[in-house]
Amino acid sequence: MKIVVIDGQGGSIGKAIVEQLVKKFDVESIFCIGTNSVATANMLKAGAKYGASGENPVVVACRDADYIIGPIGIIMADSMLGEISPLMAQAVGASNAHKILVPINKCLTVAGVQNLTLSDYIKIAVDSIQV
Repeated sequence: MKIVVIDGQGGSIGKAIVEQLVKKFDVESIFCIGTNSVATANMLKAGAKYGASGENPVVVACRDADYIIGPIGIIMADSMLGEISPLMAQAVGASNAHKILVPINKCLTVAGVQNLTLSDYIKIAVDSIQV
């Protein structure tokens, strides 16, 4: 199983996701891809075994991922203050992986989503992964 965690900016959401993933799954299956080196470093500090930064690592990691998990912005070009390129969003969207997206109500509203804490959303996201 290959779980790909994608995050940008400071990587705090990805870091929280990785921290919960390493408690439940073999660390060998967790790949963190940051849109920048700071995000990647923070996810690696949280316990991910593999990490890379930038557009091409997102594209490559999405090719054979079983799960892709991250903030909802990873599927929208130019989100995260422009850190998600159109190619990144396309790679996530075109992947055969099961996508688990954490809703962030900063720049968009997802109708029907409950008003929970980010920690609650991350727990729900991690619990969605089936072995």
